[in-house]
Amino acid sequence: MIFLKKHVFNIVIIIIIILSGCKLQEPNKSHGIVFLENRSNKLVINKSNKNDVINIFGQPQILDFSDRDTWMYLERTLSKGKYHELGKHKLKNNNVLVLKFNKFGILEFKKFVTKKEMNKIQFSEKSTENTLTQKSFVQSFLQSIKTKMYSNRK
Repeated sequence: MIFLKKHVFNIVIIIIIILSGCKLQEPNKSHGIVFLENRSNKLVINKSNKNDVINIFGQPQILDFSDRDTWMYLERTLSKGKYHELGKHKLKNNNVLVLKFNKFGILEFKKFVTKKEMNKIQFSEKSTENTLTQKSFVQSFLQSIKTKMYSNRK
């Protein structure tokens, strides 16, 4: 019996040593370009060109509709909340990199926007009413029945 107690004690000590060496990391979900700020520091205004940007970041995630020389890259990281938050996702990083090129493809403007700076942007509180698409409950209900009835016809 004494022999068994010594082995159990040794096994417990070994398990404690193994578990103390493990590093517990919080689970993160990343979307977009990872380490966007570190990569953006490699770009030099009036020296870097579109090929340098593509080598560092890859193809642009967002292109401006009106100006094809404005590229945007995103980084978003979600992590799990603490136990008292019931494990809800918490926004850890939400960064945007805006790059503008001149007509020769040379970088002329670079702006890195973080989550804190985005909260400072003021948006209009006004809303636009759309009276054309507002239907009553009866109209929307009859429309849905009509689409279901005629969905089998070719």
